[in-house]
Amino acid sequence: MSLPAQIPLDLGHRTAMGCEDFLVAPSNADAVAWLDRWPSWPAPALTLFGPAGCGKTHLSQVWRARSHAVVIRAELLDSAAPPTLLAPANAVVVEDADAVAGKPEREEALFHLYNLAREQQGHLLLLSRKAPSRWRTRLPDLRSRLKGAPAVEVRPPDDALLAAVLVKLFADRQLRPGMEVITYLLARMERSLDFARRLVAALDHASLAAHRGVTVPLAREVLSDLQRTEPQRSGSKTTL
Repeated sequence: MSLPAQIPLDLGHRTAMGCEDFLVAPSNADAVAWLDRWPSWPAPALTLFGPAGCGKTHLSQVWRARSHAVVIRAELLDSAAPPTLLAPANAVVVEDADAVAGKPEREEALFHLYNLAREQQGHLLLLSRKAPSRWRTRLPDLRSRLKGAPAVEVRPPDDALLAAVLVKLFADRQLRPGMEVITYLLARMERSLDFARRLVAALDHASLAAHRGVTVPLAREVLSDLQRTEPQRSGSKTTL
């Protein structure tokens, strides 16, 4: 008699987000160096920019753990926000900061937040897909402030970083696939840390459901399913 497929339960898992857990590579080394300089930044703000999945969020979480910063999405900024945001820790992470561009109220709010941070010796970490010089902001004073603050690019991960991240993500879930699985995935997966997280989660789920280890055949099935159900993005590899 064959056993029914194991039903996976979402019990959660712990993923460390501290500084000691972050993997430094050429693609993010400049950003890490700037975060290590905090609070001795030359301006109240630092912008980290790069494509989705390059690691900006993890970097911001490392800084948040040190600074106890408040986190807000740029689309939620309004004129009343700056004093409230800076009150708890005098540090703020603004996600998708380029979303203020062309929105007068958001631009004014970010400008006010920048000035308030400068007055109170606070700090802002701005996350964006584009460099501030490409935001097309309409408020000249905000453009001037952003131009005077450092901006650091976080580039997409290379193979060495992706391999290390895959190993870490599997370890977070108490999985130990062979290096042949890592090699197989590296040659075919989207070049994105976000995709790596989704891929490992899907492999963990499939492994539990099928009551089998994470092998190359399972990796082939799961990767094929992900690539079929998710929109293909620039920079991904699709050869199976």
